[in-house]
Amino acid sequence: MALNTFDPSPRPSPGTGIANKVSLRTADFGDGYTLSAPAGLNHIRKQITLKWDALTRDEAFALDTFFIGQGGNVPFYFVLNGETAPRKWTCAEWSMTDAAPCTFTATLVENFTILT
Repeated sequence: MALNTFDPSPRPSPGTGIANKVSLRTADFGDGYTLSAPAGLNHIRKQITLKWDALTRDEAFALDTFFIGQGGNVPFYFVLNGETAPRKWTCAEWSMTDAAPCTFTATLVENFTILT
């Protein structure tokens, strides 16, 4: 299955939020003692929040259509600002305002699935 590439026009507004999500398995032994271990090989993944501040209605609906098409679970490629290689992402949360100009926000989570 060939993955789509997310290359929006216009590009997101400056100020992309970048966070790291860490997945750990933790055992609590009582008296404040715990033991933590990574939950898998890729236990640290990026989460980014993209925002567009001034879009036309057509531009906002084009973004909405792309994310609806991905269904929240189908990965796609996107290149972060300052990077040259694309990473795989999924997007299960996005929103837009119905105003003129429109704003749009999407939260992308790095994806490590292997597609055959």
